[in-house]
Amino acid sequence: MRKSWFLFLMVCTVLLTKGQTLNQQKAQYIHQKILTLDSHTDTPLWLVREGIDFMSDNTTKPGIKVDYPRMLKGGLDAVFMAIYTPQGRIDSKGYSQAYRQALKLFQTIRLIVSRYPDKISLALLPEQVVENVERGKLSILIGVENGYPLGEDIRKVKEFYDLGARYITLCHAKNNQICGSSTDQKSKGGLTSFGKEVVREMNRLGMLVDVSHISDSAFYEVLQLSSKPVIASHSNARALCNHPRNLSDAMLKALSAKGGVVQVCLLSDYVKKFPSNRARDSALKVWEQRYPDYGSLDEQAKTQASRERSEIEQRYPRPKASVSDLVDHIDHIVKVAGIDCVGIGSDFDGGGGLSDCHDVSQMWKITAELLSRGYTEEDIRKIWGGNFLRVWKANLRGLP
Repeated sequence: MRKSWFLFLMVCTVLLTKGQTLNQQKAQYIHQKILTLDSHTDTPLWLVREGIDFMSDNTTKPGIKVDYPRMLKGGLDAVFMAIYTPQGRIDSKGYSQAYRQALKLFQTIRLIVSRYPDKISLALLPEQVVENVERGKLSILIGVENGYPLGEDIRKVKEFYDLGARYITLCHAKNNQICGSSTDQKSKGGLTSFGKEVVREMNRLGMLVDVSHISDSAFYEVLQLSSKPVIASHSNARALCNHPRNLSDAMLKALSAKGGVVQVCLLSDYVKKFPSNRARDSALKVWEQRYPDYGSLDEQAKTQASRERSEIEQRYPRPKASVSDLVDHIDHIVKVAGIDCVGIGSDFDGGGGLSDCHDVSQMWKITAELLSRGYTEEDIRKIWGGNFLRVWKANLRGLP
């Protein structure tokens, strides 16, 4: 119903709008017509803050890039919200703290959904995402970014699944009890013995294993161990931007051969390399020395650390890549791994944002760029959610 109404409005807009190219008009029409899914945002970190209302337009509030009105405007049907917990110490105290933080974020998401059942719905199956579009609702989905809050209790995988999580990013910026991280300066190991248990349990449940952030060795071990295709919920092509968070051509081919999908990320650091800013780098180094164990800080200290980090970001703003730069990554992944191996995971509210795609309301511009490069409507449909839903369904195949 919502899509039909928007298509009617879009036709009217196309007839009345001046100054738009035919490509832009066609792109907006296609974008509203197809099912669109973003596989990774950190929006819950903002929703727990005072004064932030997901159902209101928060454009005037610096930082938050995803909310209900702007999802409507940008034509985004479904969004994965990440239960993100920063990495702390590998001990029972650290696990307990992260677990409590995770439960708070789960509760926040579920509470918002329960308050507006006529507008948004928690999707637990691929079919529900499609049904919600037909019923005029936006889908909220849950992923867990960093398996750290699982501790060493394998039962928590099912607990998180029962709370609505449909994927787990095995680690984040540091090594944890599950696997090595791509960005940890210490040894980048593979899967731990507990990590192997986690992958097997996720396969058993039909839960998507997310290989974004993990080390190269852990990546290949996951592919060898997993009985189901895996996802990279927010990663790009290393050949175009040489960052350890991105995937090499060999990794892209291996992921594709397994039937998986890589969701390109709008965080500029992973899209395009820019010259370093010495003043900024120096300020960040001081910040890191001041807060060497951010994940283990109490809430008050963490708030102060976040405020200081934001001040550095405002004082030394990073240059940003463009939509064209991002679609270069899609082009490359399609060339290396095929059209069935690519999707979109913005990382909005966790650093994502391009010079000409600042927030969720502007995501249709990606469709416009794809269209200008010769991608067909069917190609664009696959990129904007079809490929991800296919992999999700494959993970559920054979389950009771």
